Amino acid sequence: MDTNRNIYKLGIALSGGGAKGFAHLGVLQALNENGLYPEIIAGTSAGAFAGVLYADGHSPKEILTFFQKKVFREFAEFTIPHGGFFKSEGFQSFLKKHLRAKTFEHLNIPLHVVATDIEYGESYTFTSGPLIPSVIASCSVPIIFRPVEINKHYYVDGGLFKNFPVSTIRRECMKIIGVNVSPITTAEFRSSIKYIAERSFHYMSGSNTLLDRNLCDYLIESASLSKYSMFDLDHVDEIYQAGYDLTMDFIKENKESLLKDFPEMQLKTTNNTIHR
Repeated sequence: MDTNRNIYKLGIALSGGGAKGFAHLGVLQALNENGLYPEIIAGTSAGAFAGVLYADGHSPKEILTFFQKKVFREFAEFTIPHGGFFKSEGFQSFLKKHLRAKTFEHLNIPLHVVATDIEYGESYTFTSGPLIPSVIASCSVPIIFRPVEINKHYYVDGGLFKNFPVSTIRRECMKIIGVNVSPITTAEFRSSIKYIAERSFHYMSGSNTLLDRNLCDYLIESASLSKYSMFDLDHVDEIYQAGYDLTMDFIKENKESLLKDFPEMQLKTTNNTIHR
């Protein structure tokens, strides 16, 4: 007998996608305003970063303020290549400053964080123990960031094998809302290492989402976010708003089905913009 089957009414899976992950915060805000609150979260890379702060009890709007007026160099320090071009101490300092919980067990909402064991070529889902190393590992894009050592294993970005971690919580949830901020898109060629690296990782991570997309009860995604680069911290508010508007439109279009599955919903009739 599977005792873990369908123990949560609503789970949410948040994909990787670099800075496009700020859209996750807008999605969560819109869901909350309509009376939908996830009981468990699964996140890969940017989804893990947004998910851990939300699961820690911060509101989406509060999390957004943590990132406003930030630049990439505050999170990553260039180093002599030794597994990666950048060190992730800035990310660690950021999480230490804003996270109240130190372990998965102390979060307000259960969280699954997906990373990749680079040595053994396996996707691994963290659900217990120290939070920060697992989240940093999930966000450590290969070559860009150094792998993270956890219990004598070396982990990098979870997007290599599972950029959209719906399957990690599927059996535990009655319903799952999946948020994929990085569906496969095209982008005009540019002769730069940054372009080649971003596009290569985009295609690789996007190609492993097909199964998980089909596992969602509700799928929220948009190709319009593709115009934002992986490390774009100049348009944080704009990306958040795109996620919010996308979700409000999605709720309107799927109102009847959502109300049937979640009769406790309180539909919001107007969209709110960010007040700066």
